Amino acid sequence: MFILPERYVLAHTPTPIEKLERLSQLFEGPEIYIKRDDLTGIGKTGNKVRKLEFLIAEALREGAQLLITCGGVQSNHARATALAAAKVGLASHLLLRDSAGSDIDGNLFIDRLVGAEVKFITPQEYEQVNDLMHHLAEDYAAKGMKAYVIPEGGSTALGALGYVLAIEEVCRQMKTLRVEFDHIVSAVGSGGTLAGMLLGKSAYGMQAQIHGINVCDDAPYFQERISNIIREAKRKFGFDLNLPKKDLNIIDGYVGKGYGLNRQEEIELIKLVAQMEGIILDPVYTVKAMFGLKDQIRKGRFTKSEKVLFWHTGGIFGLFPKRGLFF
Repeated sequence: MFILPERYVLAHTPTPIEKLERLSQLFEGPEIYIKRDDLTGIGKTGNKVRKLEFLIAEALREGAQLLITCGGVQSNHARATALAAAKVGLASHLLLRDSAGSDIDGNLFIDRLVGAEVKFITPQEYEQVNDLMHHLAEDYAAKGMKAYVIPEGGSTALGALGYVLAIEEVCRQMKTLRVEFDHIVSAVGSGGTLAGMLLGKSAYGMQAQIHGINVCDDAPYFQERISNIIREAKRKFGFDLNLPKKDLNIIDGYVGKGYGLNRQEEIELIKLVAQMEGIILDPVYTVKAMFGLKDQIRKGRFTKSEKVLFWHTGGIFGLFPKRGLFF
């Protein structure tokens, strides 16, 4: 029997599930529904907030005064952490990967707005970012300030618990909506969300197959990373899930030009979904996952007789620095 520690409630849940009628017809495949985790809040929007509920609760239990985390210069996780820190009365310090200098826009604007301390580091320095964060925590400790370090994306066994609860939420919603999903599809950027979904699927007996579409790195990388998170969750919290790495469904091939970089086809898909369904995808995660879903429908992986739940993981602020690509 698994045991969940206490959490600090940050997300507005349950987030709704909506059917994408017109997009389903256009793609000529399964019935497509969308889980609106872009509606977990305004600033604290997206999948990262569910993870932060458990991470911040631990930080507060430990008496932390400061949160340290990392990400790209337009990191959704860093922005959500900075906002959550402000909410609970903590300071925040962000190490952001930036190779060319960035305008204060999008997520970075929100980081600054809520008073986060921001340090830009090079892509080369970012390869050692965990060490850099712990060295920074030691510097704060020398000044008498206790810091709590949150790894990239909040993707630890503790953070993944947010998506164990999210799957339980979907199980309840399926009963209310009287619909049974055959597949769940989500973007994968650091692994914690998908790990939590897989743990939740096992814990609550969900039948849907869970697929991740990676937006960086490759399938073997995420199979290893997610397996490690699941093993840690089994050890710490008592989950009973034995899932061979080869059985982790990572749909590779949709990274495109690279993490945070977009092809014109992806930009056009953002426009299409916005105009057909009134739903805004982000350029880093959800558009690549939707692009992959569309292509996999074309290739026959998902059939007309099935129902697919596409998980919107948020990220709207990442659109604004890319406005020049749209019009």
